[in-house]
Amino acid sequence: MRRVFHPPRPPAAAAATGGARRAMEEALKYSKERESFGRPIYKHQAVGHKLADMAMNIEAARLLAWQASWMLDNNMTNSQQAAYAKAFAGDMAMRVTVDAVQILGGYGYMREYPVEKLMRDAKIYQIYEGTSEIQRNIIVRELARA
Repeated sequence: MRRVFHPPRPPAAAAATGGARRAMEEALKYSKERESFGRPIYKHQAVGHKLADMAMNIEAARLLAWQASWMLDNNMTNSQQAAYAKAFAGDMAMRVTVDAVQILGGYGYMREYPVEKLMRDAKIYQIYEGTSEIQRNIIVRELARA
């Protein structure tokens, strides 16, 4: 059996997860300060659900990155887990940062607020160390081997 390790992918997944977390923290901070209809906007279901989805997806990406890293650290083949982590975290980071921009509204697109840069930066995680599409090719190849 051929053992394949993918050392760069778990750190890429972790970096994407970190950027997404920062974007969520900025959106949460803003949503606690910004009011509409007499209450902070995070209390409006549409905004609150976006924040909840961000948190759930960030945690899932973090755990996938940990699993792929643990396998690498323990000399275990991690092709499939590294691909899971990289594809999920890269795509998640893009979604989370876009949602953060949406929560901040017009401010989210301005350079004075960090979420616009976080959104631009998130795109690279869908591209480098193997695009999200390539990660899906790896995943299906590994699934077919089982």
